[in-house]
Amino acid sequence: MSDVALQPLTIVEIQRRVGDELDRIGSVIDELGTLFADAGEELALVGGPVRDAMIGRLQNDLDFTTSAHPDVTERLVSGWADAVWDMGRDFGTIGCRKGPWQVEITTYRSESYDASSRKPDVDFGDSLEGDLGRRDFTVNSMAVRVPSREFVDPFGGIVDLAERVLRTPGAPEDSFSDDPLRMMRAARFSAQLGFTVAPDVVEAMTAMAGRIEIISAERVRDELVKLVCAPHPRLGLTLLVDTGLASYVLPELPALALERDEHHRHKDVYEHTLTVLEQSIELEHRLGGGPDFVSRFAALMHDVGKPRTRRFEPGGVVTFHHHDVVGAKLTRKRMQALRFSNHDIDAVSRLVELHLRFHGYGSGEWTDSAVRRYVRDAGDQLERLHILTRADCTTRNQRKADRLRRTYDSLEERIARLSEEEELASIRPDLDGNQIMEVLGIGPGREVGEAYRHLLELRMDEGPMSREAAEAALRAWWAARQG
Repeated sequence: MSDVALQPLTIVEIQRRVGDELDRIGSVIDELGTLFADAGEELALVGGPVRDAMIGRLQNDLDFTTSAHPDVTERLVSGWADAVWDMGRDFGTIGCRKGPWQVEITTYRSESYDASSRKPDVDFGDSLEGDLGRRDFTVNSMAVRVPSREFVDPFGGIVDLAERVLRTPGAPEDSFSDDPLRMMRAARFSAQLGFTVAPDVVEAMTAMAGRIEIISAERVRDELVKLVCAPHPRLGLTLLVDTGLASYVLPELPALALERDEHHRHKDVYEHTLTVLEQSIELEHRLGGGPDFVSRFAALMHDVGKPRTRRFEPGGVVTFHHHDVVGAKLTRKRMQALRFSNHDIDAVSRLVELHLRFHGYGSGEWTDSAVRRYVRDAGDQLERLHILTRADCTTRNQRKADRLRRTYDSLEERIARLSEEEELASIRPDLDGNQIMEVLGIGPGREVGEAYRHLLELRMDEGPMSREAAEAALRAWWAARQG
């Protein structure tokens, strides 16, 4: 589904747009439709491409459904397509490429999960209407028969698209029982297009939230990534929390809705977190690309250590000491459970662990050594750490917010100056391992590593040293160690 918020459309506008888009791709859909019709088979453009054609955002990926079984489909397209591949014969899908078009053709089908299975049972269907009825939402249950271009919409998807509402073709309980991941998709689509989810769908999601546990971690992860990277992730995340789904897929998020203490001395951590996420998105342009999952997920997880570390002190003071360290461990554990890559786990966890470091900067009291350590510890996540630290300011006190912004501006300026002078991003000792062994007259071993770390600490504290000064410092350290 497109990652751009959908503006309200009338049905007349939708019909005009879909006609224009079908004309634009007429060469491929008409040729392919005729190919199947001549063989006595049905073929229809279906699902996401039809929906995207209606909002004028049809891409080069085209999904079709057909009465033909996979072997027949493969035979029919082999002489027409530039390339053909087996995308999932057991699931009825054959893929091919024709010029710029990437095509997937799937046999009419039905699928469902039993009470304990993580994989769907797939059966081939015998009609287009039956195939549409098994799909997730009405806006994805529309089709265009080809080559006749007959529009098929048995469940009123065009009206729901115009009204920006997510409904299921049949009873939502049946839909979610067949594939519980559709509950996650409802939240994701809401975040991507700003759709409202129909009340009966929300009710079914709430009642059936526990069914999500039969879905593999990888599939849940993929939906969560799409949701977090959508234009309006707050909408989807709020739906996950309100329906109870988040308690199964990301329990650290609803746990942030702490009960406020009687003196109301600390912020609503859950609302604060969603605001930090939105503010980090506003700063994402600093990374130079599109939606950045690592930056966004770090914002979402940065305070997850607070529930574990909350303490009530005398006078109604609430503290969260070491929530950064605890939060980093919880983040790592959750991301491992969701089967994220080690790269993403390390990046997000590091950001969570470092998100409070700036607050020791005060009004600029850090030495150059402390600035160097800040850069070294952030490593390749420095720019994302800048974003997270700035986004973490959600105070309504404008004077305080301005002061924090100016202070961080100052820190970034110091980092830039030192980086230009010293190449901070690649800080190393002034002597490498071979030079250390040469100066001390020793071979490889533990002592070389200890000497290297000592020189690195000197480099962080004092900045670059000449070769002679570094050798003198190394000899002094060695002599003291030997004594």
